[in-house]
Amino acid sequence: MSPCRPRTLLVSGASRGIGQAIARRLLADGHRLSLGLRQPELADPWLTADSDGPQLHRHPYDALAPESAPNSAESWVVAALEHFGHLDGVVHCAGLFSRVGLTYAPGEQAEIEELLAVNLLGPWRLSRAAWPQLLACGDGRVITLVSMSGKRVKGGLAAYSASKFALMGLCQTMRNEGWTAGIRVTAVCPSWVNTTMAAAVTALPREAMTQPEDLAASVSHLLALPASAVPFEFNVSCQLEQ
Repeated sequence: MSPCRPRTLLVSGASRGIGQAIARRLLADGHRLSLGLRQPELADPWLTADSDGPQLHRHPYDALAPESAPNSAESWVVAALEHFGHLDGVVHCAGLFSRVGLTYAPGEQAEIEELLAVNLLGPWRLSRAAWPQLLACGDGRVITLVSMSGKRVKGGLAAYSASKFALMGLCQTMRNEGWTAGIRVTAVCPSWVNTTMAAAVTALPREAMTQPEDLAASVSHLLALPASAVPFEFNVSCQLEQ
């Protein structure tokens, strides 16, 4: 299903994995993308081969950067507006994974704090910075890669699950806040995806996992839907969920 119209979108986490697959697909669909890249100099060649143009814009972005920094969410939104003139959507793909458990070891609290800063406060700050543009367009979209770990907990992934449950709550609040202005929010919740994040998983073959390109096709479809048909939760699991 091809998009009803091209959108102008911020996409975080496009350097690799799911974010890169989504960015590639959305560019092919004809959307205009501003990509926030944590380390632009280390990005894949397809992100740096051509100079910025009418369809693609790149900007340094680090979810941990303070508001006044040139690589902050706020600075990225300003730069994207200068390049495109408007924005009508955000796709949050940047995130960290952690195996820190409930009884975390000495010194692991810093990892928990960084996880929350990236997985929760990163999308929060970026959405906040883009919110005036989303309100103004009357048909804004926010798509956030949450996780099935934001809906249920398996095993002892306390830190990661806590960050994703909190992110799901943020998505619900954004949906409530933006509904009457035409903003539609979708929390995409996959289980294991065949990326480097799942490299240590041995219980499931790589080919049995959800593939990044399949999630990208789903995001493409979500952006093509009218406001009256956009789901809040989009669950994708390669395993039976009990």
